[in-house]
Amino acid sequence: MSEAVQVHSLLSDFDISLFRSGRHYKLYEKFGSHELTINGQVGVYFAVWAPNAKEVSVIGNFNGWNPYSHQLHVRWDSSGIWEGFIPNLQNGEVYKYHILTNQGERLEKSDPFALHTEIPPSTASIVSTTWYKWTDSEWMYNRRETNALDRPYSVYEMHLGSWMRDPDHPDRFFSYLEIGERLVPYLQEMGFTHVEFMPVMEHPYYPSWGYQITGYFAASSRYGGPQELMGLIDALHQAGIGVLLDWVPSHFPGDAHGLYRFDGTHLFEHEDPKKGFHPDWQSYIFNYGRNEVKSFLISNAFFWLDRYHIDGLRVDAVASMLYLDYSRKQGEWIPNEFGGNENLEAVRFLKELNEAVYKYFPNTQTIAEESTSWPGVSRATFNDGLGFGMKWMMGWMHDTLSYFKEDPVNRAYHHDKMTFAGVYAFTENFMLPLSHDEVVYGKQSLIYKMPGDEWQKFANLRSLYLYMFTFSGSKLLFMGGEFGQTSEWNVNQSLDWHLLQFKPHLGLKKFVSDLNAVYKNHPALYEKAFSPEGFSWIEMADHANSLFVYARKGHDEENDLLVVLNLTPVVRRNFRVGAPHEGKWELVLNSDDAKYNGSAVAVKKKVATESVYWMNQKQSIVLDVPPLAGLVFKRVL
Repeated sequence: MSEAVQVHSLLSDFDISLFRSGRHYKLYEKFGSHELTINGQVGVYFAVWAPNAKEVSVIGNFNGWNPYSHQLHVRWDSSGIWEGFIPNLQNGEVYKYHILTNQGERLEKSDPFALHTEIPPSTASIVSTTWYKWTDSEWMYNRRETNALDRPYSVYEMHLGSWMRDPDHPDRFFSYLEIGERLVPYLQEMGFTHVEFMPVMEHPYYPSWGYQITGYFAASSRYGGPQELMGLIDALHQAGIGVLLDWVPSHFPGDAHGLYRFDGTHLFEHEDPKKGFHPDWQSYIFNYGRNEVKSFLISNAFFWLDRYHIDGLRVDAVASMLYLDYSRKQGEWIPNEFGGNENLEAVRFLKELNEAVYKYFPNTQTIAEESTSWPGVSRATFNDGLGFGMKWMMGWMHDTLSYFKEDPVNRAYHHDKMTFAGVYAFTENFMLPLSHDEVVYGKQSLIYKMPGDEWQKFANLRSLYLYMFTFSGSKLLFMGGEFGQTSEWNVNQSLDWHLLQFKPHLGLKKFVSDLNAVYKNHPALYEKAFSPEGFSWIEMADHANSLFVYARKGHDEENDLLVVLNLTPVVRRNFRVGAPHEGKWELVLNSDDAKYNGSAVAVKKKVATESVYWMNQKQSIVLDVPPLAGLVFKRVL
């Protein structure tokens, strides 16, 4: 052993016990690299898990990348942890681990717990810190209300590197702070309650969008250091905007410097490719049955909630974790111990993850991207659920987009696509997503999914958004959708902000801003978002007119809303609509309004009910309903 590495440990016997039992949820406090002062001497402590390694050393600029000069000490307790203190190093030092395997291979690996990395394509780790002086105490204190399931949840999903770039230097990424200077006022203007960042963890291949992660604890250095990302999150919190992160515990890439075959064996992934290799993404699946891997993943979730003040995690590709036969043909997968296709180890992991998150970070949310009919994804684990706070409503998304793609002439024959979601809408706490996946790979932008001429396309999209924001559940819209981005999302360039010089795009942006305001200011749209008590169809069978009428309800019936959707280009004159309550109803939003570039068909601002039984309601009102438009009315006493 080299005397250049002093014996030192941050790990107690209790830490080791928790780690080996899969219940150490703050490994980032112990593993990785940490600048310390020991006996008056500044240096860096290193700790890495490599149980099948013959030797582990730290290499870097400080020793000329010499694998023999700074060898770490293996712990005596058979935990497989190598550690030690190297004097005269400090934050900013570039390093890797050199691993000599039992088979004689020599590997150079990035630190799985590195807090910072070199800018790709360079792959070394950088000694860093997550110290930051936060100024978001008011947000964190009030988060139990602002981030709750009975509060408005309107999420702006975005990719940091392609949201906006410098027009004079379009190939340059804005830094986290430069993004914040533009993003914070924009989200305030648009009225979104939350922003969701596609994965910010370090990833070597930029076109993977961040979903092929090598540095699970490192904020991507493409946009700056850890403190700059913290500054962006801090600024968003001070502006009253919650921050969600995409999190990927389902798979990781096979890059030589990453987790794959970390110590020469299949340490983080399953050894058998029938369980450990992902055919869709050509990546590797975590071994959820290995306790140390479970500790690693749950610690990573805690890390972002703890050190970065994240308000929630959207967990990617949950379906691929739950099913052993996901994207596999017969003979390409191994059944579980009962002969089924459920990945019981992944199920246990997800339950433990959610139980731990909600115990230690009770004011946050976990959101599952889960595309199957797996029961109880967002139900409590004590009710045999998986324990997520919300689940993406993929069925609603596919059915709704399929309906809106139809020419209005044909919509009468597809009416059930709009109403079917009501059958299962309250089996989960659903989030309605119009996500990045729907505007890439030849699927077209949202505006070009809509039929008709330019005016009709925008009218249809405004109607779709009104339907989305007034239907049950929370909301998510991918960047660019709010102003009618015409081209598909391209990760390598900025959104087409120049489109806002044109009235249709400017009108759509204004409409989404007003729609968010209506959503946030009317409790009927969020207080019972996940309960059948909060939604009732008034007219769901008018196939001929492609017309839909429904009511939204909160805790107080004085706040009830009435929604009317006309999804044909025909104006419905003197159209009678059932009303859930007697009295006057006031128009609070009209997607056909001239300020949104609508046709401006005159609609009464206030209308009184008549004692005419209609649509199974004792009271009704008579309206002129604009073409391809939605109307929202509020009860006024």
